[in-house]
Amino acid sequence: MKKPLFALLAIVAMMSCSQKNPVLSIEGGKVQGVELEQCIVYRGIPYAAPPVGDLRWKRPQPVVAWDGVMQANDFRNAAMQAAHDPNDGNYGTEFFETDAPYSEDCLYLNVWTPKYAAGHPEKKLPVAMWIHGGAYTGGWSFEPEMDGEAWAAKDVILVTVNYRLGIFGFLSHPLLCAENEEGIAGNYGTYDQVAALDWIVKNIEQFGGDPEHVTIFGQSAGAASIKNLCTSELSKDKISGAIIMSGGGVTDVMRVSADQAQKNAQGEAMMSFAGLETIEQMRAASYEELMAAATKYMVESHQFMAFGPYQDGVLLKDDFSMAARDGKIADVPYMLGYLANDIQGLNYGFDTFAEIRGELSKKPTYLYYFARPLPTDGRPALQGAFHSAELWYVFGTQDRSWRPFTEGDHELSERMITYWTNFVKCGDPNGTEIKEGNPDYWAPTSVTLEPYPLDVR
Repeated sequence: MKKPLFALLAIVAMMSCSQKNPVLSIEGGKVQGVELEQCIVYRGIPYAAPPVGDLRWKRPQPVVAWDGVMQANDFRNAAMQAAHDPNDGNYGTEFFETDAPYSEDCLYLNVWTPKYAAGHPEKKLPVAMWIHGGAYTGGWSFEPEMDGEAWAAKDVILVTVNYRLGIFGFLSHPLLCAENEEGIAGNYGTYDQVAALDWIVKNIEQFGGDPEHVTIFGQSAGAASIKNLCTSELSKDKISGAIIMSGGGVTDVMRVSADQAQKNAQGEAMMSFAGLETIEQMRAASYEELMAAATKYMVESHQFMAFGPYQDGVLLKDDFSMAARDGKIADVPYMLGYLANDIQGLNYGFDTFAEIRGELSKKPTYLYYFARPLPTDGRPALQGAFHSAELWYVFGTQDRSWRPFTEGDHELSERMITYWTNFVKCGDPNGTEIKEGNPDYWAPTSVTLEPYPLDVR
């Protein structure tokens, strides 16, 4: 009788394990994540076909199906970009001690969800989609400072996404325009972001999420990307809220160009510098060849070649600031802010945005101001409340940093995670607990407001 009993116990144990970490059926096939202390994480899920070969410089295509169960154990490739120097005393030292593997095959996302939610569509948890910064030329979705375990512990599903960067994400060229029946090219990285949002809407129920309750947020170029998604007719009706971190408000800084002719002219001149005259030659060239050509073009032409989104008339028909003034952006709650020592220009236009929203919408706008100078161990790295400093706090990842964070820093991080996840849950950083009169209360504003100081007390 012992063997059948042991066999029965083994079957029960396997069933229990599978219930804790269920196999999910999503677009492309089946997937299983990794069980952590606070949640289950699914690393490196494809949300589109690899944009390689003939798909280089084309809009994202449907996911390629796979057989069996994909074990989502490891983060996948970051988009092609220049390597970081961990000893540069700047962002390399701060965030990039080790680079991720780079590849054109980069269209992957990561999902952190509470253990009780995976495989339970009825849970309908709120969802947050994170878009990383990096000037549209660098960064990835799983940098050391980015993680979703603390968010899942607050009953919010966090999704972080990669997208194409630089020359592969934003090149425009007459030959690429000729391939498209609309006669346009470029914006591939932004189309990737739209595809990732579409993937969430289609698949997040399997992870316990609510496809009708998706907040998007990002920082720096990620914040500018959030503005674009809130402006685009392809995405703005699919979001329930937006957090714009160090991306400005209504401002002339980081405006989206409407000049495709210039984009095409620069792209064509750059390819000519490399001797690439056909689309086949362009698609066969290596990243190194293309970047060398871009560098040579800029040096010899004395023109800077910026890789980033522009108004193509389909994805982007307007700039965020103009669309906000005209009441054409997503009509959702907004949360915006900047840092005490932020990049000049990214701290402009917040009060103007709040005032405009107060006139055109009944949905609230919240402003914040991060003033905590990051502690240092004496290294001559970035000082103060510098651009991107808040990321260690927003994701609760201070233990991954070399900085000697204090108990007060960890307390501030906990408060910020609560504010951010409260906003995702109900469009209000106060949630349902913090009331007016409480020192932690955030007042919604439609006029000029002194931003709430996020600082250690």
